[in-house]
Amino acid sequence: MLLARGVPVRAFVHTIDERSERLRALGAEIVQGDFLDIRSVQRAAQGTSAIYFAYPVQDGLLDAATPMALAAREAGVSRLVNLVMLQSSPDAPTPRMRQNYLSEQVFEWADIGAVHIRATIFYENVAALVRQSLPAQGAVRLPWGGENTVLPLVAGEDVARVAAGLLASPELKAGTAYPLIGATLSLKEIIATFARVLGRDVRYEQISDDEWRQDARARDYNPHAVEHLSSLWRAIRGAAIDPKDPRYAVTGTIEKIGGAPPKPFETFVREKQGELLAS
Repeated sequence: MLLARGVPVRAFVHTIDERSERLRALGAEIVQGDFLDIRSVQRAAQGTSAIYFAYPVQDGLLDAATPMALAAREAGVSRLVNLVMLQSSPDAPTPRMRQNYLSEQVFEWADIGAVHIRATIFYENVAALVRQSLPAQGAVRLPWGGENTVLPLVAGEDVARVAAGLLASPELKAGTAYPLIGATLSLKEIIATFARVLGRDVRYEQISDDEWRQDARARDYNPHAVEHLSSLWRAIRGAAIDPKDPRYAVTGTIEKIGGAPPKPFETFVREKQGELLAS
């Protein structure tokens, strides 16, 4: 998206493989390194004016945010777009969300023009969770409570468009947070969408937190992700989100900064239906 705007891009990658080669073919400069290695972070930041920081859901967020803040400050970076989660506060319900809040403070103290994208649950993550049981069992097996449980969601594409818009925008107020919600749907609506698009019966089976954790560990989820997601599922069940609550309304930021209305969940499922049915 940035290259399409004529913005030169340097991609900081952990591994040189087909993914990095695809970025190179698109026109990005490739720098290999590790978020936790200050020297490689400094090399990647040198000569840049803006940075998009998106750390994976695994241990080490604050260990990565600190060298990134230092490297950005040394490089004279004037904008850093920091991807965090919808709830980012000292009393947020998961350890990862609390670390997100601390990372925001680190970047703001560095005086590098930091702004924060607070994105909710990605469509892509819902699809990955559903795919674990749907092809073989015809069921979505998750600890999400009853069918009236409501989830705020967003497409990864919409998050990317907002990030590109923020990185390319001529003026931003440092310290601003941009909540991103593309749809607020009940579990019943989510299951019905999968059934309608896939043209098959899809049922929901509620499982316990322990069952989900055991399955996640068997699938090699890292411990940090297991703890974050387990806490998130409990928080969602207990939140009793009202779709009419303005805190969970679709955010105009997606269209205003990203340049297009949010992608509907059904559109996303139609685009991914082949992957969803692959066993």
